[in-house]
Amino acid sequence: MIKKIIVSVCLLFSLVSFAQEGTSSPYSFYGIGDVRFRGTIENRSMAGLAIVPDSIHINLQNPAMYSSLKLTSFSVGGTFSANQLKTNQKDEKAQRTTLDYLAVGIPLKKLGLGFGLIPYSSVGYNIRNSVFLNENRNRTDNFYKGSGGLNKVFFGFGYQLAKNFSIGADVQYNFGKIDTRSLSTQFALNSSNVYEQVQYSTRETNSSTASGVNFNTGLSYNTKLYKSVSLFSSLTYSPEATITLNNERFIAIVQSANGILDTVDDEVEIQVANTKLKMPSKFSFGLGIGDTKKWIVGTELTFQGTSNFGNRFNDIDKVTYENATRFTVGGYYIPNYKSFTNYFERIVYRGGFRYENTGLVINNQPIEDAAVTLGLGLPLRGAFSNVNVGFELGNRGTQKGGLVREHYMNFSIGLSLNDRWFQKRKYD
Repeated sequence: MIKKIIVSVCLLFSLVSFAQEGTSSPYSFYGIGDVRFRGTIENRSMAGLAIVPDSIHINLQNPAMYSSLKLTSFSVGGTFSANQLKTNQKDEKAQRTTLDYLAVGIPLKKLGLGFGLIPYSSVGYNIRNSVFLNENRNRTDNFYKGSGGLNKVFFGFGYQLAKNFSIGADVQYNFGKIDTRSLSTQFALNSSNVYEQVQYSTRETNSSTASGVNFNTGLSYNTKLYKSVSLFSSLTYSPEATITLNNERFIAIVQSANGILDTVDDEVEIQVANTKLKMPSKFSFGLGIGDTKKWIVGTELTFQGTSNFGNRFNDIDKVTYENATRFTVGGYYIPNYKSFTNYFERIVYRGGFRYENTGLVINNQPIEDAAVTLGLGLPLRGAFSNVNVGFELGNRGTQKGGLVREHYMNFSIGLSLNDRWFQKRKYD
């Protein structure tokens, strides 16, 4: 039954991951879009903390953790996001529902394997901007719309070199398509002080097809400190990699201010160069203490070399990149994992806080992101499987420099199905 569920969900995820619009952030206009968190809802509920070896939950952030699996694990998760976008002039609201990951982890004694599909970045914005000219007698309306993103297929392994020490690596193939559209229309006041369109609109459509390979390596080490309390450490490193973008651009004259359902006259293809973007190197180091069956608290630091990053096209002004950093603190608590009489004592209670300098700088303003997280791990009766729910409340960006400040709320739910797939039967 579990295997049938897995096959069905895999097919659904593969279809939806290509069609979904995973963000409503105007900052997804830059680079390759809004880069998504690579991790399960269990880790996300602890603000991204991923330092503890787990025998039934797959760890997507550190491949060395695959070796700690004792049961075959199938994980899938999705998120509902509600955003409030604020500028100095107005507020807007947006909502999105996305599938976040699909992954399988397989234990083979000291070796563990992991593979799956993750949406890596998302582009999704719909912006209108008005520029007034000639003492407000004339104005130009600009419309911007974007969609698409990159997906990541990965395969990795983790191997236990010693009782408390594991290494791992995975290879990731990135692919996807990003489509953006801009529309510019001029208006003027008539004798009745009503704005009317004075000329046809100019529409520019850009399309980029992306592909590339990158790698991720990891180490995991833990040691006993006192009785049941242990020290946990995690280290991951991803070297710089290259994403190749095959770009197309079309210019058209249209007969309305609506960039979707308009009449196109003489659409012309403009030759633009293909680009190669450097995916930044990434280094993470985490430490934590606790009893894995009772409680854990820890912190993690992440550094990314995003100063070498860029945009899909070279004609985007007023944006630069600097190296990115992220600080995370989080943990979990289980009242009594062995309780058979009180279900609530077997629930995993998770929480955390994170702060991130994303590395994106617009109009000399660094784009920062901070959030608090909460979550629950709800065990399913009669099995090692569980349902995980998470809540994230945060904000990103700034209203300075004419930019947008985002207040967001994310509600996530995931399913972790665990079973023995390769156990040899004694009886037929």
